[in-house]
Amino acid sequence: MDQTPELSAHVKPSPDMPVAAALPRQKKDVDYVFLELTRSICPTCRRVIDAHILLRDQKVYMRKRCPEHGTFEGLVYGDAQAYVAATRFNKPGTIPLAYSTEIQQGCPHDCGLCPDHQQHTCLGIIEVNSACNMDCPLCFANAGAGFNLTLEEVEGILDHLIETEGNPEVVQFSGGEPSIHPQIIEMIKAAKARNIRHVMLNTNGKRIADDDEFLRQLADLRPSIYFQFDGFERETYRQLRGEPDILPQKLRALDRLAEIGAHVVLVPAVDRLVNLHEVGAIVEFGMQHPAVRGINFQPAFQSGRHGESDPMQRLTIPDILQALQEQTHELLTVADFVPVPCCFPTCNSVTYVLNDGDTVLPLTRVLNVEDYLDYITNRAVPDISEDIKQALEGLWSSSAVPGSDKAAQQFALSCAACGLPDGLDVAAFAKNIFMIMLQDFMDPWTFNQKNLMKCCKEILLPDGKQIPFCAYNNVGYREQARTQLQARERQRNQARRAGVPFVPEPLTFSFTPEVPSNFIQVTPAANGSVHE
Repeated sequence: MDQTPELSAHVKPSPDMPVAAALPRQKKDVDYVFLELTRSICPTCRRVIDAHILLRDQKVYMRKRCPEHGTFEGLVYGDAQAYVAATRFNKPGTIPLAYSTEIQQGCPHDCGLCPDHQQHTCLGIIEVNSACNMDCPLCFANAGAGFNLTLEEVEGILDHLIETEGNPEVVQFSGGEPSIHPQIIEMIKAAKARNIRHVMLNTNGKRIADDDEFLRQLADLRPSIYFQFDGFERETYRQLRGEPDILPQKLRALDRLAEIGAHVVLVPAVDRLVNLHEVGAIVEFGMQHPAVRGINFQPAFQSGRHGESDPMQRLTIPDILQALQEQTHELLTVADFVPVPCCFPTCNSVTYVLNDGDTVLPLTRVLNVEDYLDYITNRAVPDISEDIKQALEGLWSSSAVPGSDKAAQQFALSCAACGLPDGLDVAAFAKNIFMIMLQDFMDPWTFNQKNLMKCCKEILLPDGKQIPFCAYNNVGYREQARTQLQARERQRNQARRAGVPFVPEPLTFSFTPEVPSNFIQVTPAANGSVHE
């Protein structure tokens, strides 16, 4: 019997053609799984474009093509299985009491918040200035000369937040460096006077280290302190902050904060090639320092001011979790951390630790937190206590503030369902809970409209706009707002000198990318580079 494969009807072999050359072409499988289609932006021109989420080599990537600038690809998440599994923690959103903008151009150009947004503001961030007393090589705000908000503007922002939220959970004063704003104390007082539950000051700590009067004022007001702290090595601070010898000043600031009883969250920006090897030491230090109640690790991302980096080698939450497990010798493990449901679950992970100096016990080891926060598989589980579930939702939220009375109450209530070790005093431990959170912000390479629409961390602007953090940093809002606020301050000063009233123009945003003059053919990118 003739074993020669049958040729396609479209192939006409010649007498000289080898049989193998005439065989039909073979289909091949791609080396990835196509998970979903979303919308993103071009890292070059920031136009909104389609994007594919791909699973490859146990990781998650985003691939997208701009008709003008070609194809881009970047690493989104370092663990594909965890990324897919996190979907079950996606909590139904909470609608704000009022919206600030209408739907006109579509996401992400109608911020905000607009009626298309799927979550309220858990954390409102007010950037009171653009100036800073440092010049960090890594700075998503691209801090520098620009503007100072007035106290009147900040009061208007706070009043509008109350209109949209009713009882806002958390307001954070940021910058620039907010501690150098001449009215920052009055601004903190204004937030406190409006009964905002938690008021935070985001700072590099320099003024706290050296200004006794400022420290005394903070002692009276007792805001939570969100404290820039990237590690212990000179090279870390040289590369990330441009000041290799700043550590002693930071340690002095932390000790002074402990003296006034302040509650501090350390905020390390973590770069794979700079300080990933220090995350375990940061945890050990934080758990031992009397002022520190938590840590918020943030992978470095390519927004604002940053050095050269490969988008295919981005640091992501699973990478830091694995490093924590290894560097703490499993004092903390990957399994101890659970996604935060109020935002999109792959944006945040958190755990809480019972820590009295001798015992270190993650809450997730004595209570199956996943049973309470799994919004798909456990909706009908009859033995779930609603009180405990609400308490855990409060802890696993972007508005959670370690060291607060509310967090202590939620922690104690959660532990009511735990099979705790004999002799463990939960009431005492609830005052010493320690939070470890990981927050992954998007950059132009990984910007995902789906995640953005559930963002609960908003930049609060004068005139009432509340813009999701990753939209503000990546789409063009920050640049336009800074230009207008700088012009507004200049006009205000001119009016003051002239002795005439000043009525500012409202902030407006325009997104009209130029239509490309020609269409560029592109091929799929195998890495983060552009292929034309």
